Amino acid sequence: MIKNKINFILSLVVLLLIFSGCKKTDYSMGDLSAPSNLAINTVIVGQNAANPNGDGSGDVKITVTADNALSYRIDYDAGNAVDLVFLPTGNITKKFTALGTNTYKLTAVVYGKGGTSSTITKDITVKSDFTPAASIVSNLTGTGTKTWVVDKSVAGHMGVGPWNVGSIRPEWWAAAINEKVACCNCFYTSSFIFAKVAASNSYTLQVISPDGAFTKTGSLTTLPGIPSSGAEGCYSYAGGTTNFSFVPASSGAPATPSVPANSPSTGTSILLSGVNTFIGYGATLKEYEILEITPTYLLLRVQGTETGNAWYFKLKSP
Repeated sequence: MIKNKINFILSLVVLLLIFSGCKKTDYSMGDLSAPSNLAINTVIVGQNAANPNGDGSGDVKITVTADNALSYRIDYDAGNAVDLVFLPTGNITKKFTALGTNTYKLTAVVYGKGGTSSTITKDITVKSDFTPAASIVSNLTGTGTKTWVVDKSVAGHMGVGPWNVGSIRPEWWAAAINEKVACCNCFYTSSFIFAKVAASNSYTLQVISPDGAFTKTGSLTTLPGIPSSGAEGCYSYAGGTTNFSFVPASSGAPATPSVPANSPSTGTSILLSGVNTFIGYGATLKEYEILEITPTYLLLRVQGTETGNAWYFKLKSP
């Protein structure tokens, strides 16, 4: 019994020593004030007294600054759906490609400690002039109109890769010959008729899709009448005709294949008006960069519906 009492007393002493040696530690998250003194500084290339909206290149040097900033995101035109993209250093030269003189609302979000953020907007007015190479126009539209279809007879007639200028190729996936015949033959039976309207010096695209449009559903497409949900496939589509214009490719890809290797681009894109036409696949975006074109072969890429994806299409003129 005495031994048990001694052990009990010793245990109490040990516990008292342990607790007496513990010190209270105060933790602080520090200052979590949101970034302040935000500014969007812009230099429109070629801007002067005679050219208040720039030299027509559409290039604008953008710098976002703020106190206590850790990272930046920017949307280049809040007039459309807001699409914030990562801006690693807060600096970029952006090419605005809509033809003529247009006003864009820049929106920058600056992030600080603990997920805090602050937002700033700025309107800029930019002029963009562009004349495509005559060979591109003649190859695409022929003597006035030319019909194109997806070329199911070649591998890689559709492909997916990263949307950047360092790897302009479908490195993630490329379709095999006839791959979509069983599930989505509308992909191959749709026709895309490009026309030059000489009287107005304008261009039109007519889409004829007797078996429906190959597209995704809901918010992943802009085509009218597509269901709000469902798998990728062929969906009823009445066809459509819209204007289009040639614009400088907004990707910034080099216009020659020399740098980087295997990254050709003409530096020219087809920009569709409205939301009811498409080329190949019913995507949400309407700028199709012309990577290669001959009188019988057309290689396009468009920024995919999913952020960060590029879709590739090989078409032929029958």
